[in-house]
Amino acid sequence: MQLRTFIAKDMKAALASVRAEMGPEAVIVGSERAKGGGILLRAALEEPEIPSFEDEIGTPVNDVDADFRDAMISRLRERSEGAPGRRRFNRSELLGSFARHRLPDALGHALAEASAKTNVSDMTLALAAAIDTRMKSIPIDFAAAKAFMLLGPNGAGKTAVAAKLGAHAKLAGRNVTLIAADVVGAGAVARLNAFAEHLDATVATADSAYALATLTGEAVAAGTFAVIDTAGFDPRQPKIAAVYAALGKIEAVEPLGVLSALTDAEEIAEMAAALAHIGAGRLIVTAVDLARRAGALAAAAMTPDIGLAHITRSPFVAGGLETLSPLALSRLLAESEQESAQ
Repeated sequence: MQLRTFIAKDMKAALASVRAEMGPEAVIVGSERAKGGGILLRAALEEPEIPSFEDEIGTPVNDVDADFRDAMISRLRERSEGAPGRRRFNRSELLGSFARHRLPDALGHALAEASAKTNVSDMTLALAAAIDTRMKSIPIDFAAAKAFMLLGPNGAGKTAVAAKLGAHAKLAGRNVTLIAADVVGAGAVARLNAFAEHLDATVATADSAYALATLTGEAVAAGTFAVIDTAGFDPRQPKIAAVYAALGKIEAVEPLGVLSALTDAEEIAEMAAALAHIGAGRLIVTAVDLARRAGALAAAAMTPDIGLAHITRSPFVAGGLETLSPLALSRLLAESEQESAQ
């Protein structure tokens, strides 16, 4: 098997390089998004000759951080997974997959049309290129982040996400303060205290906007990473949304949406748009491990005006936060009916 690695400015350019240098029979065995906005793809081709790894690197289309590139190449060297099975592009089959995943009709037809226009013969790769034009991925830089205020409905997993954010910040060498803005919810502060004990983090409670601004300002001034856990609410309700929009304007605080992949796809798209309207620039989608249909995840990830920071596949703090690539989302959405049943 011949293996090649390509670095390009986006998924479409990377796929074009693969087709030009390896032909239409090449398959993608891995993809990563670079910190500088580029895409790193590894392609495989069934051939008897295996070139040396030093000759596998394609020509960069744009400047990509050298350290990141070297780290990615090192990780790719360690991978031993085989190339995934290929499916030729078929618009009807793709729309059928979208229907099984309960993807909103308007989004599904737009993706199918964009996939067809790529002229890529492989179903998964064509869809990945289409998703790449719509999905904005904005992972959190825990070394530089200051304060996040978690916003979303009841049951979305905000408190668990607060703990996961704190754990990642700890790994980045930061001190952490968890701030409970929901002081009346049943067990809300107690649960946050339990997480903080495991993280060796500080817990504070804020019963007013003034107290919240004061606690956050003190944490930021001390270089401490702050996470504000709020009460659940429906961001589509104008009055309550206006309250959280005002809180989101506290200095150094970034509103961060938290939504569950178990939500109906139309509902999650509406809530993601509403969160964007009140100031959230990115989302974390939870419970991806429990969702058998990826329509809600896809709808949230491709909502205009808001980016996808991370997803979670576990309710436990140790499960951490993951970054979703367009190719990974494409594989979920384009799977065959037989694969979906497994």
